[in-house]
Amino acid sequence: MSLISRCCAAFMLALLLGSACAQGPAPAAAAASDAPAAATDTTQAPAQATVADLRAAFAKLPAKAESNEDIRSLLKQLNAIGTQADAFVSSRSGPLADLNARLGELGNAPTAPGSTEDPDITRQRSTLLKERNALDADVRLAKLLAVDAQQRGSDLLTQRRKLFEAQLTERAPSPLGREFWLDIRDAWPDDTARLHALGAELRDGLAVVRQPAHRNTVLLSIAAALLVALLGNWLAELGLVKLAARVLPPGRLRRSLLVICIVGTNVVLVGMAAQWLHAVLDTHGAWGPATRKVAQAVVASSIFIAFVVGLGRALLSIHRPSWRLPPIPDAMAARLAPYPWLIALIGTLVWAPAQVNAVVDASFAAVVATHVVTALALTALIAAIVLRLGPGQPAGRPASSAESGADAPPERPIWVGMLLSAVVVIVVVIWVLVAAGYVAMASFLAGQLTWGGIVAAAFYVLFKFADDLFTAVVSSRSSFGARLQKSFGFAPATLDQAAVVLSGLSRVALFFYMVIALVAPLGTSPGEVFQRSGQFGSGFKIGEFELVPGAIFSAIGVALGGFVALRVLKRWLEQRYLPSTTLEPGMQSSITTLLNYAGGILVVAFALSALGIGINRIAWVASALSVGIGFGLQAIVQNFISGLILLAERPVKVGDWVVLGATEGDVRRINVRATEIQLGDRSTLIVPNSEFITKTVRNMTLANAEGRVLIRLPMPLSTDAKKVRELMLAACGAHAGVLATPAPSVTLEGIEGGTLIFQAIAYVPSPRLAGGVRSDLLFEILDALQAADLPLSVPTMLVAPGGATPMATPGESPPAAPLQS
Repeated sequence: MSLISRCCAAFMLALLLGSACAQGPAPAAAAASDAPAAATDTTQAPAQATVADLRAAFAKLPAKAESNEDIRSLLKQLNAIGTQADAFVSSRSGPLADLNARLGELGNAPTAPGSTEDPDITRQRSTLLKERNALDADVRLAKLLAVDAQQRGSDLLTQRRKLFEAQLTERAPSPLGREFWLDIRDAWPDDTARLHALGAELRDGLAVVRQPAHRNTVLLSIAAALLVALLGNWLAELGLVKLAARVLPPGRLRRSLLVICIVGTNVVLVGMAAQWLHAVLDTHGAWGPATRKVAQAVVASSIFIAFVVGLGRALLSIHRPSWRLPPIPDAMAARLAPYPWLIALIGTLVWAPAQVNAVVDASFAAVVATHVVTALALTALIAAIVLRLGPGQPAGRPASSAESGADAPPERPIWVGMLLSAVVVIVVVIWVLVAAGYVAMASFLAGQLTWGGIVAAAFYVLFKFADDLFTAVVSSRSSFGARLQKSFGFAPATLDQAAVVLSGLSRVALFFYMVIALVAPLGTSPGEVFQRSGQFGSGFKIGEFELVPGAIFSAIGVALGGFVALRVLKRWLEQRYLPSTTLEPGMQSSITTLLNYAGGILVVAFALSALGIGINRIAWVASALSVGIGFGLQAIVQNFISGLILLAERPVKVGDWVVLGATEGDVRRINVRATEIQLGDRSTLIVPNSEFITKTVRNMTLANAEGRVLIRLPMPLSTDAKKVRELMLAACGAHAGVLATPAPSVTLEGIEGGTLIFQAIAYVPSPRLAGGVRSDLLFEILDALQAADLPLSVPTMLVAPGGATPMATPGESPPAAPLQS
């Protein structure tokens, strides 16, 4: 494939990713034997062709092709027939489905003996069956024809690649030998005569243009094209820089988007100017049959120059270092500044002789010489670039600064050195092939190496753009991400993870197209690159499972959209609808949690359906997983089912105060596997859901949310019991946290150990308040008793040999006896 046609294909792949690409010129290695495709299609089927017409057009196609010209013509006709066959199938699928539905409504004919049916229904069923069978037969034949056309096209592509590989492996006289130069000398008169004929045709065209009737228009067209291509590009670049600085926020997205816009603008303006000038000259009779082909090649070369120069200048960004996309120092960027122009110029110069050879049908010696010049020129340019990128001191930087470590350039990654070494090895291999006489192979490898570098640079920009786009739009640090947090309640970590995932998916898609462009078989043209990508996009099988990239992205889109919609619905229920109902908060939390589980299952099912995995496959996977569940996932399934029971029966709900064994706290969240309990010290205890189902749980707030405060005080026997009762009731009634109903009560429990035991009971709105209210009441009661000169009972001291041990008050542990010295 020629360098310019491949670069045009790279531009279309990189910036449009799927748009139609015009067929480029013939491959450079095959230009010796055939001219660019110019054959007309004489067996194109009509627009509204029937299956019989398409089959007849397919039968008229020749069974074999002898040259690349014939192969291209046959491929064009086969693609047209296959496209019309697919269109026929699509147009008949709807009517066929309608006929099947109508037959299903009529049902089958009665088969029981003696049964009868309305003759109109029988006649209608017979008519529908005939129509359905005829239409189904046409659809099947059209599908078969499309498969045959695709198979024939694959065979032709294989034949073309074999022919191309045979030409590549053909050995010619080495340029180091005498035979190479003798062949050029012998073929020189004939080649110069052909070139003189082409020059004469060009002079005739110029003579026509110089006529007064055409001269002014052509001169104005040339001036306008130059203004658009040169001044227009300069003004457009300045405008894009100012627009990016004004509209886009500071960050990486501004840089990567500016590179794409500059390259696209350069290519569009130069391409429009070149095409318009070519059309004007053609209208005024400047082109003959041969010069028209050369002019078309000039238009393609101008687009190639615009693309390479625009991409190189935008990546290096000599005058705006802060906008430079790749992390390269300023000195190296300055050293590489001329190379975009050199790549475009040398690529055009080595491509132009191949096109001229094809137009004038040059000799084999001229073709071999063209291959030699192409291989040597491109490898010399690549070697110069590698030397510029090689290790060494940047221009203008003293060695002492690098040795001292001040402002030292960043250390180069090891893969960069390995890549440059591999390029050097390939360049040496190309030189060896040229010396050995395999000049076609050497020329092809040199073009492929240059092509690979340009494609890698273009897709590097796209990789950066995809990463910068999702980082600037979806991440939590962006303004749009902040809106997502406010609107849908997404956590910042969730948005950052989504940005990384979306960036990774987009890079995978871009890498898919880059690999197709780089690893295409020998002799693959730009159109075939898109055709191969379309075939991969329609699906490929891995074992029994068919992967369809479009279905994968559809499934991802369904999953993202479904979970976002589920999040919106859940947020609406939590904040708008459920608070307006009479449901308690625990019930509201249970409803939203159940909705989250059910909605998540539905979203996953829809995503799997979009992926092409039917219910039967899901059931098969579930049956296979049941074996693993039976052996190793019993506890997980048990906790999951227990969680569903907790949400449905609600013996424990969010907000309850529960006591589970030695654990006591508030239920904060019931998850699919475990329940979160917040303890008194503000820590969180995670308890498996099965614990609430299989063990005894005390729910302090299940039936009654009120709490009880219990205070027991020992008093001497001589105490005025009525006075104590009045003081304790007064303290309970005066506290704002004590409920009036049920009213507080004070009872005399009895006499224990020579003391009166008074017990006060009060009720508070929540068990969580009982501890604080009890403490407040104790302070108030003790102060009231002290003010009324009513002391508490003092523990009785029991004297024992070796020391005295105080007698404990009932309900207290006796203090430890002092140690004897």
